[in-house]
Amino acid sequence: MKKVLTIILLTIVMLNGQTPSAETILKKIDENMISKNQIMTSSMIIHGRRVSRTIRAKSWSIGDTKNFTEYLSPAREKGTKMLKLDDKLWIYTPSTDRIIKISGHMLRQSVMGSDLSYEDMMESSDLTNSYDAKVIGSEEIDGKQCWIINLVGKTDDLAYHQRKIWVDMKLYVPLREELFAKSGKLLKRMELKNIINIDGRWYPTKMIFKDVLKNGEGTEFVIDEIKFDQNIPKYKFSKAGLRR
Repeated sequence: MKKVLTIILLTIVMLNGQTPSAETILKKIDENMISKNQIMTSSMIIHGRRVSRTIRAKSWSIGDTKNFTEYLSPAREKGTKMLKLDDKLWIYTPSTDRIIKISGHMLRQSVMGSDLSYEDMMESSDLTNSYDAKVIGSEEIDGKQCWIINLVGKTDDLAYHQRKIWVDMKLYVPLREELFAKSGKLLKRMELKNIINIDGRWYPTKMIFKDVLKNGEGTEFVIDEIKFDQNIPKYKFSKAGLRR
């Protein structure tokens, strides 16, 4: 009965024209998801067809323009570092003591064998300026009512020309996302879980990525610790810092 009443109320809201605009919803998402800067320790669990492996890392970020990531374990990946500055990306590997710039077709390659590509890491979180957005409906996910937003790219140079996002109506946090090519072909799915309140903002601490064109059971990205609005030294975001 409670579920039926919820659906009726949502229908009335939509018929009365009280559905918030897609732009309003995206701005509220930004308030939760985007910070001045952050320091994060995470675990990336890559589920292959036969075995799974976990890669731990620590990263420092300023907005979505600067990011420095250092891999902590396992031993094979330890000491590998990545630096993103605006639209440029470099990787340092201790085994070769080389710094390589990732560009062009290399951006489509998998990160550490995961379902994430380097292109995914380069994507801007500013969806409002990159996409035309429209609320196309509502749906319940795991007992939470969500707005469904369809986004179509304003330019042809985006990694994903179209996106579909399910946004929690109460917390304004994405719970699911589908990413499409310009042809309309589905490329990736993402689920966001374990939403908790951190320093007054609602934030997912577990994300599950699935490249639908790739074998395997997907990749889990788990945030072990995250701190917002920290003091981060400038040297973290320099190429010289890759060899420190």
